[in-house]
Amino acid sequence: MKTRFMKGAAIALAAIMLLAGCSSRSGDTATDTETAKKNTSASTKITVDSSVNDPVVQRAYKDIVAAFEEENPDIEVDLQFPGSEHDNILKVKMAANEMPDIFDTHGWAQVRYGNYLADLRDEPWVPQLTDTIKDVVTDKDGKVYALVLSEAKDGFTYNADLLERLNIPVPSTFDELMAAAEKIVKETNGETVPFHFSGIDDWTIGQYFDLMATPLLISPEQNEKEALLNGTFDWTKWTPLPEKFQEMHKKGYINKDVITAKYSDASRQFAEGKVAFVMVNPSFAEEVRKMNQDMKIGYMPVPALVAGDEPSFSGGERFTMGVWKDTQNMEEAKKLLAFFAKPENMSKIANVTMLPPGLKGVDAKHEFSPYYEQYKDVRVFPYFDRVYLPSGMWDVLCKQGTELLADRITPEQYSEVMKQEVERLRNR
Repeated sequence: MKTRFMKGAAIALAAIMLLAGCSSRSGDTATDTETAKKNTSASTKITVDSSVNDPVVQRAYKDIVAAFEEENPDIEVDLQFPGSEHDNILKVKMAANEMPDIFDTHGWAQVRYGNYLADLRDEPWVPQLTDTIKDVVTDKDGKVYALVLSEAKDGFTYNADLLERLNIPVPSTFDELMAAAEKIVKETNGETVPFHFSGIDDWTIGQYFDLMATPLLISPEQNEKEALLNGTFDWTKWTPLPEKFQEMHKKGYINKDVITAKYSDASRQFAEGKVAFVMVNPSFAEEVRKMNQDMKIGYMPVPALVAGDEPSFSGGERFTMGVWKDTQNMEEAKKLLAFFAKPENMSKIANVTMLPPGLKGVDAKHEFSPYYEQYKDVRVFPYFDRVYLPSGMWDVLCKQGTELLADRITPEQYSEVMKQEVERLRNR
């Protein structure tokens, strides 16, 4: 009796749950119908993994995918945005050799994901790769690793209204940048801080060291490229970076609450005219615009640090699409890449990311387009840490920079930690 009762109860419960499920979806009949139609009509399903976090940019991806599926009803696209877990998820999938059909290499096409990516050299969009991105995703043998939707050209975002009001020219050298910082502090009676960094979101501190390492060690004619690559670099030559950072802090050029500040504080204070420079790309402006629609925001390359050198950008891949070499859906995956590579779709992505497109012939019109045009001939160097430091060093840049500002280490000790950690990570 007890068994029959439990069996009957289970059947009843299942029926109730089925009815509840139907009822809960009754308000979304159109969506369900479309989903059912898609699932029954599509003969091939391809997975796409993207590192995009911004909902506005995600919407652009979804719109492009929807248009692709309409043209190709036999292909279903499973578009995934895992957010901050993107890299960790892909590392797990690499270990299992079960990658998405298409995935965002996000700056690591050759170094991290190269062995997992198909060669795309024969795709129709390859000749349109920009001069600044072509070598980043093409190896010495001619293999092309990914379609670059958005290029990274990292420099400084600045309050253009403030610089114009104080008659400060856009700095092209680090000395000019420090002179501008001093004038900002004096002319505003300390109400505007030249730079904002966050000890809570310490990637902003790491950004200083990664951006400024290039003009110190890489872009000058006499540089340390070879020594950094072959392991003979004298790490005492790193010391000027933490020395200058510490000096900026002591002179009041950095927000006083740097250790406890959050990155989100920067956009609010920037919008209020209380911050002059941030070392991040123009997408920063999106948050500022929510609070101050009228502010004029500028963008500039990283100033030169060594006499005789010129400004530069740090960059490479931002948002990309690479194809897993072992995918069972190679033809469909390449077809989707070709669809994203259409000028109208590349333009849509460029306008929502406010970043340069990775292909030539794309008409991008947004508030930072004039700056990219102005600086189109400025050199772009790959991110310092991705070429010259072993994996795992990014955290060292961030944490040791925070320790420096907290006066728990000296600039010389920072350099010594860099030496020790580089040797440890390369030998593990």
